[in-house]
Amino acid sequence: MALPALSTPASVPVVTALVDAAIGWLWTLALFLFPGLVAAGLGAPFLAAERLRSLFRALPPDGRILTSYVGVSIALSVPYLAGVVLTVARAAEAGPAWSSGFLLTTLLCGIGVGLVAPAVAVIGLPRLGVDWDPTGYGPSTWGLLFAAGLAYAVAAAIPLVALAIGMALPGGY
Repeated sequence: MALPALSTPASVPVVTALVDAAIGWLWTLALFLFPGLVAAGLGAPFLAAERLRSLFRALPPDGRILTSYVGVSIALSVPYLAGVVLTVARAAEAGPAWSSGFLLTTLLCGIGVGLVAPAVAVIGLPRLGVDWDPTGYGPSTWGLLFAAGLAYAVAAAIPLVALAIGMALPGGY
């Protein structure tokens, strides 16, 4: 006795394609979130300072330190990711061109995170009505923010510098 042939409905390839597309988008989202989440984890010891916790408590959503801290960490990783994407898109081929692009991204974003972000927190936020520092925005607040920004910049620079070194080697990878 012969077994009847199994047929697959026409909708199976469509469902498979949708699942594959969804998985692709989830991987892309994870790739974009991962650097910010890693930097947030590495910078978490800075939250021991009450004035830094008060900064994140004052940011939206009000009173949610962890949510605003992770959100800021992810937002600060966007320029790094944009630099990598622009380098890969604009450089003709992998190798030294990617290497110099990754190093330029590291330099420019490190300045942005290490210098500009603290200045925005101390100068810009109070002018926008977000008064967050209970100690009055003194030198210790600036020092704390610069140290946190520097730690973030170093954490973000390590993989980019490693990629740049790898791209500069003979063979480009």
